[in-house]
Amino acid sequence: MDAAPAIIDVRGLTKRYGGRVVVDHVDMQVARGRIHGFLGPNGSGKTTTIRMLCGLLTPDEGSGTCLGYDIRSESRKIKRHVGYMTQKFGLYDDLSIEENLAFIARVYEVPDAKRRVQAMLEQLGLASRRTQLAGALSGGWKQRLALAACLLHDPQLLLLDEPTAGVDPKARREFWDQLHTLAAGGLTVLVSTHYMDEAERCHRLAYIAYGQLLAQGSAEELIAGAGLATCSVTGPGLADAARALRAHPSLHVASFGAALHVSCASERELEAALAPLLGGTLRVERVATSLEDVFIALMSRSRDNYPS
Repeated sequence: MDAAPAIIDVRGLTKRYGGRVVVDHVDMQVARGRIHGFLGPNGSGKTTTIRMLCGLLTPDEGSGTCLGYDIRSESRKIKRHVGYMTQKFGLYDDLSIEENLAFIARVYEVPDAKRRVQAMLEQLGLASRRTQLAGALSGGWKQRLALAACLLHDPQLLLLDEPTAGVDPKARREFWDQLHTLAAGGLTVLVSTHYMDEAERCHRLAYIAYGQLLAQGSAEELIAGAGLATCSVTGPGLADAARALRAHPSLHVASFGAALHVSCASERELEAALAPLLGGTLRVERVATSLEDVFIALMSRSRDNYPS
């Protein structure tokens, strides 16, 4: 855990729907002024966890604080100091950018609302499009508008639920540059994402699969803690090699462009599995284990929590 004080500190967070445990005794601490990445497959419990943290859902078990407020008894206070950006664009398509922001400012009773809206238009590069209808914006511009709306009331914490889904690479890069600027100013960010390049830009990461938190730490700590040996396999006949390697239950095999990454917790097992490929047309070489290799290995060990 970072030396900075925790702005989120929860223990045993649990949520059930029917017979399914969608969040299973999750412990999480997020330090002030940090970008904390939240990763995992669809249906893993990320959104449910985020909603419990910001007071939109009450946990069935567990306790903790967000911004110093109890997540069970002080959820209304938490909501006043959090900016929450959902996966789906939630503003009004038939209002302009400026009209949307003015409406949100009134909802939050933002002091000196007109000045604050103008400042946010400038800060997020929206001023030149202020009169454009939100429904006519591209994905990247909608993302900027949604972020501006989250920041209007000067929150201490941003909760971003897959904010860059469907956004082009340039807009994603600009968005992340903005997040780092905000974090440098003391804002704390918890962001869920599926993109490995975005995960690597986070100060710390948490990986959840089927409701269970499987790993936490910086990218470097997660890679070191996984203890994987990894090789790259290239050359003709790669599809046949992939089928053969995937038959080994202890190997984790994934395609990376024109190469295969093959990882294993045992270096000896990895070498034994790859030995038949040596001396042929395929080339095998050791490579550094990537964050994506780690997440593929974590996912392969997790079990679906959907009730049978």
